[in-house]
Amino acid sequence: MHIPDGYLSPSTCLTLGGVMIPVWYRASAVVKKNLDLAQIPFMAMGAVFAFLIMMFNIPIPDGTTAHAVGGVLIAIALGPWAAVIAVSVALFIQALVFGDGGMLAFGANAFNMAFIMPFSGYYIYKLLLGQASPGSTRSIMAAAVGGYVGINLAALIAAIEFGLQPLLFVAADGTPLYSPYGLGVAIPAMMTVHLLVAGFIEGAVTALVLKFVWKNSPELVRPISEITVGGK
Repeated sequence: MHIPDGYLSPSTCLTLGGVMIPVWYRASAVVKKNLDLAQIPFMAMGAVFAFLIMMFNIPIPDGTTAHAVGGVLIAIALGPWAAVIAVSVALFIQALVFGDGGMLAFGANAFNMAFIMPFSGYYIYKLLLGQASPGSTRSIMAAAVGGYVGINLAALIAAIEFGLQPLLFVAADGTPLYSPYGLGVAIPAMMTVHLLVAGFIEGAVTALVLKFVWKNSPELVRPISEITVGGK
């Protein structure tokens, strides 16, 4: 799902990067206020986990890749704002050091994987969890569905970003300046592999890791009552 430089216009990248600035600001404020000092190392571990799991890339036809992310896992464990920071750090290091995702496209990648994914997956998890207790079968299934939905929604947003490029940015002769694939190609190319492969991997990783943590170190997962999403 990493978008390389050259597939999105500079204006698209700058717009999405601009959207992420207040998101990062809000995330840092929430984490600073609500996350205990003892839990900061766990957020760092989440960033390392996201970094490692995203390195296993499956190339797909539109020039990007499919892979698990771990964003919903971090969101459930520490809150979605902590996931914003953790996944953004992982994406930045990957782009800067390994060229996995473009530096100009960093804001777009962060918007998709560090913002859309953890928040959507967390809300799905919270909705499905209901009154069930953490570690219950229902909570594990809710986490799996949250991971599946989160990564697929992020992939859909990325596909739309690709598909809009040839509609908005073309040369005088009509040649696409950036991604040449319209919505009719980009969406099926992205969604097929994520719906059938990457989504299930993401859901399984999210559920299995949380099941292990809930069983062996439940103190690592913050109670939902302590997680700040919106409001103050």
